Amino acid sequence: MTRPKLQAEKRKILGRKVKKLRREGILPANLYGKGIKSESIQVSLKDFQKIYQEVGETGLIDLEIDSTIRPVLIRNVQVHPVKGEPLHADFRYVSLTEKTTVSVPIEISGESPAVEQGIGVLIQPISELEVEALPQDLPERLVVDISKLVNVDDAITVGEIEVDKKKIEIKADPSQIVVKIGPLEKEEVAPPPTKEALPEEMPSEGAVSEGGLPAEEEIEKPQEEKSGE
Repeated sequence: MTRPKLQAEKRKILGRKVKKLRREGILPANLYGKGIKSESIQVSLKDFQKIYQEVGETGLIDLEIDSTIRPVLIRNVQVHPVKGEPLHADFRYVSLTEKTTVSVPIEISGESPAVEQGIGVLIQPISELEVEALPQDLPERLVVDISKLVNVDDAITVGEIEVDKKKIEIKADPSQIVVKIGPLEKEEVAPPPTKEALPEEMPSEGAVSEGGLPAEEEIEKPQEEKSGE
């Protein structure tokens, strides 16, 4: 299979001055890897975006600098927080005969009956896993089919992810949970207030007291003066 090729040039502009390169549609980058000297390089932003969208950080590409072609992986892409455009990237040189370890994203596929029936919610504790393989055998993603998650507490572990185990090793505990079905959170209903908690009843309008007067008119009357005193 033919690998995508990306042209690069050695970069002389360093530090904060790289803003000038970005304004010209050039992406500053670095090349590093086992057995080679790290160097500052630059590539066309437009060409980089097209290839990065195609291969991500797990697909091999051929990086050409001064007629020398090296197989590399794209790593550590820095992105503008507002515009979403790449600001910087690294290219990691890899040997095609030596295994390498990279983080591979997990992709959920299918539909869980437990979720569809509304008896549980899907919980995904991890979004990627480290994988070791020859560069050309690295998977673009790890696909996890959740269609067998029928009941609450059903789960899929690392050991259940389907990969070619002769070529690919997932560097994680096989019993580690990748996705599971959790219970639905029940809304708490406040209990009705107790009698003690109710406010004291106020007399209703026109209520009559024990003395026969309207409650609001029942007041203590002064005693009548005795005659002759």
